[in-house]
Amino acid sequence: MRSKLGGRVAEAAEIALATRKLVTALDVLTGLRWLRGRDVDTWRQGRAADLERLAAVDASRMAEAIEHLREWAVGGGLVPGEAAYISAGRDRRPLRFTASGSDELERSFRVQWVSPEMSEAARRRLEERQNRAPDLVAVAPVESWTCAGCGATTRVDAAPAGERAADPAGFMITESDRPYCLTCSDMDHLFFLPSGDAALSRRAKKGSGLSAVVVRFNRRRKRYERLGILVEEAALASAEEQCLADEEVRLRRRERDRERRVGEDVTFQAAMAAEILRLFPGCPPDRAESVAGHAGQRGSGRVGRTAAARVLDENAITLAVVASVRHLDTDYDRLLMSGVPRMEARDRIRSRVEEVLTDWRSAPRR
Repeated sequence: MRSKLGGRVAEAAEIALATRKLVTALDVLTGLRWLRGRDVDTWRQGRAADLERLAAVDASRMAEAIEHLREWAVGGGLVPGEAAYISAGRDRRPLRFTASGSDELERSFRVQWVSPEMSEAARRRLEERQNRAPDLVAVAPVESWTCAGCGATTRVDAAPAGERAADPAGFMITESDRPYCLTCSDMDHLFFLPSGDAALSRRAKKGSGLSAVVVRFNRRRKRYERLGILVEEAALASAEEQCLADEEVRLRRRERDRERRVGEDVTFQAAMAAEILRLFPGCPPDRAESVAGHAGQRGSGRVGRTAAARVLDENAITLAVVASVRHLDTDYDRLLMSGVPRMEARDRIRSRVEEVLTDWRSAPRR
């Protein structure tokens, strides 16, 4: 009989497999909520000696989860492979999962499990992509910091990250877990190209011998967001000429892509509304449509756009419904406006939320 942890591991793995046809240790550790996405980003950027120090559990507990993953994958006939995890810092060192760094333990975390439905050619392409060295990452810090090379301190103003201009002079590159300015990293000759024009960014990066992706942590969304790229001046000039030459063609293509995405969103939101009514048959149909439209909005970052929701996972769908009930059927928003702390406000309205959910679950199907 599967243990409680084994069941949680299987649930996280099934969501990853349905979404990407691939399951890794990171999928499971984040699915278990032992790691946050920003912790994984920090680790990948080379700003932590190992992943264990960022996790909510120790290496033995992490290893236990990975053993459950192995048992689940073998039982499901998945194909094992090994991924290389390389730092996005300047040193390009292999990343460690655990503080001890023992070869056998580290190898178990690097195993990735691929759907048996994937063709051999697709599996080879996936392996090449997974083992490719990641882009160098430069961080626009949200707090003041000191360069480990020259000792200069970069001050960060108090403006919200979304309103703060990106200043290349303050960008930070990690090497051997230590922060360095662009000058000490020999990258101060690069030009900063802000995000916004995908074709220009892609062409400039392709033509640049040295480049880096620039990110900044968004405290409100609790994740790193891409600000742009650092590229060589000649590569940027060449990319600008190419984009001017085929601007009309790209405009037409963007319009076709926009229409296609709108159609995909409508289809997804309709499927989500149908799943809400299956789980909560007493929910008014127009309310189910409203929940699906709100939670499943592209780019919103809401629960309806998570990997779990995209495969219509029951827990993710329920969370979307709970959020709607909390705001529309209880005094939650009024409590927040009156200064009640968020978690206390949730405790106060919990019984009312359960009352509405129970009513919707027990009502006869329409």
